[in-house]
Amino acid sequence: MPRKFFRKYLPTAASVRGNRLVAMFGTLLHHPNLWHLNRDSVAGAVAIGLFAGLVPGPLQMLTALALAIPLRRNLPVALLTTFYTNPFTIVPLYLLAYGYGSLLLGVGHGRAKIEPFEMDWGHFIDSMVRLLDWSLALGKPLFVGLVALGLTLAALGYLAVQLGWRAYVMLAWRRRRKARR
Repeated sequence: MPRKFFRKYLPTAASVRGNRLVAMFGTLLHHPNLWHLNRDSVAGAVAIGLFAGLVPGPLQMLTALALAIPLRRNLPVALLTTFYTNPFTIVPLYLLAYGYGSLLLGVGHGRAKIEPFEMDWGHFIDSMVRLLDWSLALGKPLFVGLVALGLTLAALGYLAVQLGWRAYVMLAWRRRRKARR
């Protein structure tokens, strides 16, 4: 079952709650659904992580945390799913979001193309400031595109996990039935 795969790599609820930094949240993280590995919890957590992964900057994990707790979805899976965005994937994803937003708003067909942002690892802080300026210059199409792309990825991720988990369980049932014969 996929549960075995996730259990191998995810921390236990007790180990996370035992962390002194987590203790400041009190009983907020004690709800059992935040730690259960079942199809609905993991599918919802993947959707949350895919949506929160497109939030700019270091707020991705905070957004995933803020959504997973009230929605009671698996917290570690939601946090880990945000890692699909990284310095190598964020610019192509933002360009895709800009194009998606332009398409949805019906703008940008007559405008000059905006050059992609280039990261200078030698001057990281300056690059982050330029990335913020570049993002703000893209404006409304980027914002609409980020929300629309986040919702689209969340829906696709939710469906993929639901269907994949279901297919895995059905194949396991068939293998067991075959083994019994």
